Amino acid sequence: MKYYPESAENVHIVVAAGSGSRYGADMPKQFCDLWGRPLLMTTLERLHSSAHDARIIVVLSADMVEGWREMCAEYGFTLPHDIVTGGPSRAHSVKNAVDTLCPETVGWVTVHDAARPMVTGDMMRRLLAALDDSHPGVIPVVSVTDSIRQILPDGSSVSVDRSIYRAVQTPQLFDGHALIEAYRQEIMPSFTDDASVMEAAGYTSLALVDGDTSNIKVTNPGDIARIELNGPAA
Repeated sequence: MKYYPESAENVHIVVAAGSGSRYGADMPKQFCDLWGRPLLMTTLERLHSSAHDARIIVVLSADMVEGWREMCAEYGFTLPHDIVTGGPSRAHSVKNAVDTLCPETVGWVTVHDAARPMVTGDMMRRLLAALDDSHPGVIPVVSVTDSIRQILPDGSSVSVDRSIYRAVQTPQLFDGHALIEAYRQEIMPSFTDDASVMEAAGYTSLALVDGDTSNIKVTNPGDIARIELNGPAA
């Protein structure tokens, strides 16, 4: 585990600026109902429970900031968090949050999808244990259980060995100084997650740890029902 001084500021960045168009609801999926209130509230509470000492930054689209504040008032949601407005892509949104960090005081930083409300303390402990001077970033992954086929340029396809692939989850954990440096580069369309941003900046020695199959990302109708089957909110 990487050592940081007690004065270092650890940070959770929660990306909640997406439109959630694939989910098909009247509002972005991170604000849809989970256990009787907006899903994002459960995400923030569970992330806070996994590491109490970290500041929380929520990245919202500009047109949802006031609506989120109204939701917090309506549901009595008082967990402290800062709000940053998002950009035209996920990477731009994370960069807006990273740009608020102080290089002189930052410790570790997680970046987490708002639509994954089932993060656990056990996962956070695995991430923190793997972060060290040799590994400036840690990624939770799970085995791929479906068969996979690669689409070729001519439209045909071939099967591939799924045992050599892993599905990536969040939260992803990074040394804050390295993450700030990585986000100084030009944002590219190929940046689908923060690990890809780090790799493009030369931080290629990222560690993989076991994720959690219950750490579902709400993407399609029915995903919330799957989460609720696991029991009431913690």
